[in-house]
Amino acid sequence: MVREGLFSMLLETRPIFKNREFLRPSYTPEELPHRDSQIHQLARILAAPLRGETPSNILIYGKTGTGKTASVKYVTRELEKVSDRSPLKVKLVYINCEEVNTKYRILATLANTFLEKLRCSRDAVELPESVPMTGWPTDEVYKCFFRAMDGEKQLAVIVLDEIDKLVLKSGDEVLYNLTRMNSDLKNSKVSIIGISNDLNFMNYLDPRVRSSLSEEELVFHPYNALQLKDILEKRAKISFVDGVIEDGVISLCAANAAREHGDARRALDLLRVAGELAERQGDEKVSVDHVRRAYEKIEQDKMVEVIKTLPSQSKLVLYSIVILMERMPRSIVSGEVYSVYRDLCSQAGLDVLTQRRVGDLISELDLLGVISAKIVSKGRQGRTKEIKLNVHPTQVMAAIQGEQLVTIDTLKLSRQLTLV
Repeated sequence: MVREGLFSMLLETRPIFKNREFLRPSYTPEELPHRDSQIHQLARILAAPLRGETPSNILIYGKTGTGKTASVKYVTRELEKVSDRSPLKVKLVYINCEEVNTKYRILATLANTFLEKLRCSRDAVELPESVPMTGWPTDEVYKCFFRAMDGEKQLAVIVLDEIDKLVLKSGDEVLYNLTRMNSDLKNSKVSIIGISNDLNFMNYLDPRVRSSLSEEELVFHPYNALQLKDILEKRAKISFVDGVIEDGVISLCAANAAREHGDARRALDLLRVAGELAERQGDEKVSVDHVRRAYEKIEQDKMVEVIKTLPSQSKLVLYSIVILMERMPRSIVSGEVYSVYRDLCSQAGLDVLTQRRVGDLISELDLLGVISAKIVSKGRQGRTKEIKLNVHPTQVMAAIQGEQLVTIDTLKLSRQLTLV
């Protein structure tokens, strides 16, 4: 039975945060330290509609957490504010291509955005109220988007974040359509801003799309430790109650993130999770010990996300390793994994891969850091891989929950393993 006043007691403890939302990636700050050069370059390119001209298409490169998306949102937000004084009104459309990653869904999202805007400005329009996310011919969706956008005198700035995910999944045909629209539009203009973490992204594109899309290119270099420290200090002032962060906390968060490619998002997550750990434990201050434990938690959470995205056969191999490690106190080897994997396939009704292919999957799990696989010599018996799990078994099981393989009769396997 929960005692009365439980939440009252928790609410009476001294708070750690003023507003933790300022530490999340979704928050775009009013100023972006150490990105002045890129922001001014982006603003110069996008200033064209203020003079009645069409801006160039822009391709932005940089590793995760280098401020690409935040800078684009900041500049386009400022552009929208001043567009009332320009010959062309500016309409910003932001699409995350990790979530919207097919030609149809891109065009349907764009069509619905401009249909809604057109409905707000006119009483009657010879266009549908909306476009469904499936079911129409793709050409009809494109025509609907084209007519809806050209119904007003405006500039559409279309931001395609993680554009490489779209191209890898669905090809570059939709980019070809979008980058060639301006030659057919009468009232409006379109500008594409592509954002990619993949520096080799251009190699995936058809030469015609490549020349149209990359009229202007910006590169966002990783932050160094001092820059990350400055970013964290500014964000901490608005996120935490004064005096709750101990000396060394921000420096440690910045150093950890700088070591991992200068990822500001990583640094902010680390600081936020450290604060949340301190809050849950009822501590009044955030210490370096909280940061170290936050680092371990984030690493584990990252591994869980990696496991969730694995193909079914890789999950089955990993599940075999978990079963072995839970029931055998000694180190396990790849031959034992294959034996259990084969039995699991039989129970799950899946095709059995060759032992060589399973060995490749074990190597891939090793590269991802989910397991550690070390080659050892067994003398006359040849060489094998000794395997250690780097993620807690319960986290692995949580990550693969819902897969067909988690319904397998592990009790039957347990009896078999006593003979191994």
